Amino acid sequence: MKELVSFITCGFPDKGFTKELGLALKEAGSDRLELGIPFSDPVADGTLIEKASLAAIKAGFKTVDAFEIASALSPQIPSYFMGYFNSFFSGGFGNFCEKAGNSGVKGFIIPDLPFEEGQKYGAIMEANGLSSISFLAVTHKDERIEKIAKASKDFIYLVAFAGITGADKSENLAPILQKVKSVTDTKVFVGFGVNENTAKERADGADGVIVGSAFTKILLEDSLSASEKLSKCASLAKTIKAKINE
Repeated sequence: MKELVSFITCGFPDKGFTKELGLALKEAGSDRLELGIPFSDPVADGTLIEKASLAAIKAGFKTVDAFEIASALSPQIPSYFMGYFNSFFSGGFGNFCEKAGNSGVKGFIIPDLPFEEGQKYGAIMEANGLSSISFLAVTHKDERIEKIAKASKDFIYLVAFAGITGADKSENLAPILQKVKSVTDTKVFVGFGVNENTAKERADGADGVIVGSAFTKILLEDSLSASEKLSKCASLAKTIKAKINE
């Protein structure tokens, strides 16, 4: 069965809601969670996730909140910290890894940490039971695809197109998926621009999809109550999980 990886912003609108949302998404069929660590300049994210991230920071989000959220959710569903390297490094990378490992997260997804730089931190991550999730894109050459795919662990994040999250673009992913599958058994999940309308196509040939902006759009609807937001996100998760497994 193809997997649904759901992204949520830690601390938006508050950490209690984040915990509730994570559990609701798990019950609705999500197989893994990306716990986004709010950052002031999320360069890979579109306006929706950026808005949620800035709102969480304005509301007082602290990194310690991410560890608390992860500790609550990781026993229930495999969870990963997604964020920008400064958030992981500013207080000491080793210290962050130790706390992350103790909180139960399985790994890190850091879009502004190049593959080669990430390799330098591999040992300290492994010592804390953490994996570094590799990114691949259709713009990569075959040699680089093979290099990154062979070194990957847990899963590979395949960026559906050049750009930012939430955009409505399309690329032919078949060639890169075929190349990756020829050199590794590591699962490949497709992210960027995945919603109820694109999920089935994005999942073709992959092991699942990563969804973030589609959930965040619901959370940013001020007209909805907290319970309505939880219900709508859960419904969306069920729909996408069903579509990628049709």
